[in-house]
Amino acid sequence: MHPGEVVLVLGPSGSGKSTLTLTLNGLIPQSVTAEVTGSVAVTGKDAGITPVAELSTHVSMVFQDPDSQLVTGTLLDEVAFALENLLLPVSEVLARAESALRRVGLWDRRSWNPDRLSGGGRQRLAIACALAMGSELIVLDEPTANLDPQGIDDVYDALTSLIASEDRAIILVEHNLDAAMRFATRALVLDRAGRLVFDGPVDEVLREHTDELVAMGVWLPAATLAGRMLRERGILPPNTPLPLTPEELADATRTALPTEPPAHLQGENTDAGRHAVDSSDIRALALHPSATENDDKPIIRAQGLTVRRGRSEILHGIDLSIPAGTLTAIVGANGAGKTTLIQALAGVVPPPRRQVVVDDLDPGTASPRDLASRIGFVFQNPEHQFIAHTVFDELAHGLRMRGTDDAEIAERVDGMLERFGLEDKAGVHPFLLSGGEKRRLSVGTALITHPRVLALDEPTFGQDRARAAELLSLLGDLRDEGTTIVIVTHDLQLVADHSTHTVILADGRVHAAGRTAELFATAGLFESAGLRLPTLHRALPPALRGILAEGIR
Repeated sequence: MHPGEVVLVLGPSGSGKSTLTLTLNGLIPQSVTAEVTGSVAVTGKDAGITPVAELSTHVSMVFQDPDSQLVTGTLLDEVAFALENLLLPVSEVLARAESALRRVGLWDRRSWNPDRLSGGGRQRLAIACALAMGSELIVLDEPTANLDPQGIDDVYDALTSLIASEDRAIILVEHNLDAAMRFATRALVLDRAGRLVFDGPVDEVLREHTDELVAMGVWLPAATLAGRMLRERGILPPNTPLPLTPEELADATRTALPTEPPAHLQGENTDAGRHAVDSSDIRALALHPSATENDDKPIIRAQGLTVRRGRSEILHGIDLSIPAGTLTAIVGANGAGKTTLIQALAGVVPPPRRQVVVDDLDPGTASPRDLASRIGFVFQNPEHQFIAHTVFDELAHGLRMRGTDDAEIAERVDGMLERFGLEDKAGVHPFLLSGGEKRRLSVGTALITHPRVLALDEPTFGQDRARAAELLSLLGDLRDEGTTIVIVTHDLQLVADHSTHTVILADGRVHAAGRTAELFATAGLFESAGLRLPTLHRALPPALRGILAEGIR
């Protein structure tokens, strides 16, 4: 690759995308033992034998899990750390650190401990560290997975300006292709066996090999999937180029569709009931988050929930009810308190006594065994919950704690391994799985004991499109069987397509809550919380959205 290129690495979960990135700075094979044939050269240096410390001045890495690379006590110190190790003058260290933190919107929090940041904030900090290094090559593994729309814009604006003004190259492993399309120049596609199957200009690869990529389970831009389906249904002419961006999709539908929607679409999923929102509407929704749900029995209730971390108050007097048998999504901008809320509701971080009730249990006083019998929890970072030495034992642990007999354990674990495509990983240590495989294992460990409530923090993070669809289908089946599902996610298309209810947080408070369809029908509501409606809601006429929902999933 050459300076100025932005190479997008695509492939299904487990195809070796992250492994490829680790060969570029010598971590494989120098730090992570692996059998490697062939060679990797970066700026003329053999990455297999050049010391990692030396390569790090030429290759900056942003890992899939930002916590794995943050080591100091303040944001400023974190960005300055590597620069200080290069023995750069203090004035240059400070200038580079300030520039990088400003680029990702974190300069005002430079004195904070990184632990105070949300997951998305820590992701932006890791990106700032990479920007400050000034390396010829920047490698980013899922850099926007935990970011809100504004955070995604900040990151890509910073990277775009970097490419435009300096002779650098970027390798990007990314599932959020809607954001990457304005940035990527070339695409590499790996198949499930880790082989390179496509390599070329990004628009050529995505447009000419769409069917193969869909069959592989690779994520594609939402606009591309929508255009493909509209062509299949005869709504767009068969020779219409597949759109890669929301703007291209909007242009294609405006050109192809008459002023009035086709007869078979009229009255279907329109915006007839969509109304504008003003501040009084928001206050009403926030003050009465369950006003539309009086006929539904809540299984989770929070009253005056206030959570502090150190001197900081993260959640401020949350009043909230979640009806039984629903799939409720918790959304909000980075730092809104989403992870803190779901952890408090599930008792992972015990809330103050008598402020939360889950299935008649107070997580603030319940024993871990009682909590585990009612609530299954999946962390944002799967590694935070692994305790066993093999995938099989990780899945079996909860059943063994309950005294389940060996025959039933074997049957249920084998079924879960098959359900999540982990049959050949049963004897592997959980930490040696790919990021997507770790996520599927973490979900499996929460599901295997059949809890009444399942709480998941960013459940589709690291998953390819096929696996994400399977997981969401599984969650739908569980809800049909009576399980209450609560998820935290940044993916508002997922929320629109799959959730029954939504809670919007802003600054640690309930901004609005209610049935998902009603919230999406309120113009300006999500935007007033710092969020952006999904690509399809912004790009398509209302009459077309309903027929696409099933296929986009």
